[in-house]
Amino acid sequence: MASPRIWPGTPYPLGATWDGRGVNFALFSAHAEKVELCLFDHSGHHERARIVLPEYTDEVWHGYLPDARPDLLYGYRVHGPYDPPNGLRFNPNKLLIDPYAKALHGQLQWNDVVFGYRLGGPRDDLGFDRRDSARYMPKCRVVETAFTWHDDRPPHTAWEESIVLELHVRGFTMMHPEVNPGQRGNFAALATPAVIDYLVELGVTAVELLPVHAAVPERQLPQRRLTNYWGYSSIGFFAPDPRYLPTGSIAEFKTMVQRLHDARIEVFLDVVYNHTAEGSHLGPTLSFRGIDNLSYYRLQDDRRYYADYTGTGNSLNLDHPRVLQLVTDSLRYWTTEMHVDGFRFDLAPTLAREGDEYSQGSAFFDTIRQDPALARVKLIAEPWDVGPGGYQLGNFPPGWAEWNGQYRDTVRRFWKGDGGLVADMGSRLAGSSDIYGYRGRRPWASINFITAHDGFTLQDLVSYNDKHNEANGEDNRDGHDANFSWNGGIEGPTDDPAIVALRDRQKRNLMATLLLSLGVPMLLAGDEFGRTQQGNNNAYCQDNEISWLDWQHVRPEDEALREFVRKLIHLRRRHRVFSRPRFFRGEVLSEDGLKDITWVTPTGEEATDADWRNPEAQTLGYVLGGAAGEFYTTGGQRDIDASFLVMMSAYHEDIDFRFPRLGATLAWQALVDTAEPSGIVSDDKLYVTGHAYRLRARSFALFINRAAANGRSPAAERGGWERR
Repeated sequence: MASPRIWPGTPYPLGATWDGRGVNFALFSAHAEKVELCLFDHSGHHERARIVLPEYTDEVWHGYLPDARPDLLYGYRVHGPYDPPNGLRFNPNKLLIDPYAKALHGQLQWNDVVFGYRLGGPRDDLGFDRRDSARYMPKCRVVETAFTWHDDRPPHTAWEESIVLELHVRGFTMMHPEVNPGQRGNFAALATPAVIDYLVELGVTAVELLPVHAAVPERQLPQRRLTNYWGYSSIGFFAPDPRYLPTGSIAEFKTMVQRLHDARIEVFLDVVYNHTAEGSHLGPTLSFRGIDNLSYYRLQDDRRYYADYTGTGNSLNLDHPRVLQLVTDSLRYWTTEMHVDGFRFDLAPTLAREGDEYSQGSAFFDTIRQDPALARVKLIAEPWDVGPGGYQLGNFPPGWAEWNGQYRDTVRRFWKGDGGLVADMGSRLAGSSDIYGYRGRRPWASINFITAHDGFTLQDLVSYNDKHNEANGEDNRDGHDANFSWNGGIEGPTDDPAIVALRDRQKRNLMATLLLSLGVPMLLAGDEFGRTQQGNNNAYCQDNEISWLDWQHVRPEDEALREFVRKLIHLRRRHRVFSRPRFFRGEVLSEDGLKDITWVTPTGEEATDADWRNPEAQTLGYVLGGAAGEFYTTGGQRDIDASFLVMMSAYHEDIDFRFPRLGATLAWQALVDTAEPSGIVSDDKLYVTGHAYRLRARSFALFINRAAANGRSPAAERGGWERR
């Protein structure tokens, strides 16, 4: 065919941009000598044309095709030196994915040809492979981004009012009986009425989606008939993974977001900007490595090798302004074009390293902080990586929330029965001010969680002492060993009624703790009805029934658990006292003489320093003063709430827990007792100072104050469980 017309075009914006008349192509590469744009037929199998980009401006290669249209498939070949010892790995025989591609066609097919060097050669990656990789590579697709958003209004839920559900697009919907089989596992499935109704009924305010950026599985996984199900192996930061777009149209993602917004549910994305799927110096040449290896990746002093702070073989080099631009352009795209509400950053310290060192003053933080497009976006850090000084919990700047791993471990250990944790437990329940209480940060900086995609599910946490990852094909060597789990006496499934009852109670204990702690609770999808992964605590490669939610085989006891969780979520949303916007001060802040929080012991007395230091203590209690705090309605009036009392005991025997003396007239009614099979208390009995409550072994109890205050009863006005 005749060579397509090519005009100079412009160096901005980067990527392939349809302007209604033609398509502008722009690719950054500081060290390339020539860039060829390759065009493919609609199948992606046949290269139709190869065009040299005619212009090079500010280290950007660019050209404009006036005859190109949306859905055109393309890729790049980049010419330059192949000199690994000096960090240069150009190989024009390898078709490359555009880092700014907004859609991909097809999946990577693993073959030796996608490597820039000949595998098994005498000099490893120093050799040069001349075979063409195009037939094995996904192709980039030019997209039409126009979409009718109508009056889409992001919910902008206040951070302190947020309740997050972490889920996998595919796993959440693959076995859902009310989703059309042809839609299961896709973005369209999350947009179905049955799924959205479930989320609304449960009461969560946001879904956090495991990575949806285009990704490729590690080579060894297909050889074991597995795949990278989680998706933490990104190769494109603008393109949704083709697995979730059966039609190839990005409108499916936008429709999902729009419908979730209609239900007042925010959408967060788990994003992986810390590394790419190209791996170490022995990895394939798919995109960044062949475009400008020296710019895109952090290299060691011996530039043949990569600095690896991620455990995946490479780390993106955000010290370079064009790589930082790539990340921030991607965030802006998902925010402004796709209407995403927030991001959870995988291994976030890697992004904020300057040289080897993590820094709150890094260009990454500074750039995001001043960006108006990201001003209202929620930012969540996984605050650790595997580099030097990689554990940065509590050390992110104001405006960031963080996954609180100390919350997870402390709560697990407390309910497992470890002693001497009451002081640490008190800090976690109260928002972890010891970690986050500086520079004006608020309790919402703590993303509280007990389970997440990485590790045991809630059911497995109470059913297994040890991981059981044999299905991953790595002889059970993968995954964490320190799970702080307890099986109750038998490893794995059992019909022993006593152990089953204990496990059910422990699940209620853990859920009640999570949902009534200060901070932002994050639940793992399926935990609310006892989902199991059969003891696998690293199911990253299991795209099957091990990871998928089984909606149809839920025990009656776990239906009760789901109702328990739903009621607790709605209780939290109804009562601001559980999600106050400031840390507790432990001071009298109300006319009735109550502190915002008062810690008490089973004797009914206020806790002393000796009580906090007791290495054997396994019980804890506290009162939340509903009128004691800086609570205001949107109109500026004081928002007076009910007061609540919590009792919890991880001790293996029943105890008598006395209602505390607090200098106020209080009458307590039980709402929650996890020793009950439903977790819910239905009687109207009132307890007053001096009464004792029989708190059963390993249980959690919640009481509401029903005494009238100032001539009225805030509890009667608000009720117990109604939704706010």
